[in-house]
Amino acid sequence: MNKFMNKNYKIEDLKISLIITTYNTPHFLEKVLQSVLKQTLLPYEVIIADDGSTEETARLIKKYQKIFPVPLLHVWHEDLGFRAAKIRNEAIKVSSGNYIVFLDGDCIPDKNFIFDHVKLAESKCFVQGKRILLDQKISQNFSFDTIESFSKKLKLFFSPKISNRHHLIRIPFFPAFRNKKIKGIKGCNMGVFKEDLLAVNGFNEDFLGWGREDTELIIRLYKYGLKRKEHPFMAICFHLWHPPQPRENLNKNDALVEKAFNSDSYFCANGIIKV
Repeated sequence: MNKFMNKNYKIEDLKISLIITTYNTPHFLEKVLQSVLKQTLLPYEVIIADDGSTEETARLIKKYQKIFPVPLLHVWHEDLGFRAAKIRNEAIKVSSGNYIVFLDGDCIPDKNFIFDHVKLAESKCFVQGKRILLDQKISQNFSFDTIESFSKKLKLFFSPKISNRHHLIRIPFFPAFRNKKIKGIKGCNMGVFKEDLLAVNGFNEDFLGWGREDTELIIRLYKYGLKRKEHPFMAICFHLWHPPQPRENLNKNDALVEKAFNSDSYFCANGIIKV
């Protein structure tokens, strides 16, 4: 029996590998790394899944490797277009934790982000975290300090420039929900046991270009027997504004999602291992 069936396991039983996906936004990534340093509970390790950024990002990571209190790894591949599925798989391969938390390099985590993911972790579930969307003006000067200050946080709550403001309130005793919904799947804030990712062979690397690789993964995790666990007031991150990604491959990616939905299999052929 998986020891995590017991929800009263000790926090130290979970070794969190925090995988942060990035591409040529070192100014965002630095804000994210600064926020990770100020977590109430540090992850076991941090892995930057770099989808082909230039040397500027590598220099930033090297700077933070010197001061990070936990291992900070940099996994990079050549820039051949948007390949988030592949670079996340490469990061999963080098991870040494037993629980993976995915975060995007344009999402600043709340100080309790890692702690909340640990508290929500449960066998036979993945955790879908929540995000608050910031507009372009707020994003320019937004940092961890913005959400640490009560007065600034209160001002942010009443600002018309954000979406999903209710997530700003942390209510850990509020009950979590379990379901098998597809709507609202966001790979930018998600926690899952590594053994479950390996069982379904990770992300499907047939996905090229922006969109839907996270949805297809979750469909296969559902077929494997997992449920979605979410909490509206825990495990929150703040999404910094940026221009939308090109979506020229979206129709092809939607077709891959439909294929997974209609399949009886939870295992993808072009994943962490190639079949």
